[in-house]
Amino acid sequence: MEITVNGLTDLPQTAEQLLAFSEGEKIFVFNGEMGAGKTTFIKAFCRVLGIEDVVSSPTYSIVNEYQGSGGLVYHFDFYRIKQIQEAFDLGYEEYFYGGAVCLIEWPERVAELLPEHFIRVDIKVIDESTRRFTFEKI
Repeated sequence: MEITVNGLTDLPQTAEQLLAFSEGEKIFVFNGEMGAGKTTFIKAFCRVLGIEDVVSSPTYSIVNEYQGSGGLVYHFDFYRIKQIQEAFDLGYEEYFYGGAVCLIEWPERVAELLPEHFIRVDIKVIDESTRRFTFEKI
């Protein structure tokens, strides 16, 4: 599925479309260059998941935990990990295989640890305010 987003006001609808597309899948990986809007979109997606807390990037903490209307949601940012061992030390298995929703930024840094099935969200910058989102079931 491919969607062109022409500004921040389109994000809530795009987030709703992602939720419908996922058909109950709990693992989401977000790909895009630095500044593409991964965290901004995840904030909109979290609102769709019923999270009322302030959602922020877990760049330094690696993972943030939120309570959504359907249960726990974990937001990961693996940009700063230097070795795969850091994901093991974090206890990634409990997160990825525990049944909660996992939103993963910079998944290429932990590619070998990702579950077999997940939703891949690619965000491509078209221009300053336009992004192309592609949703794919893996």
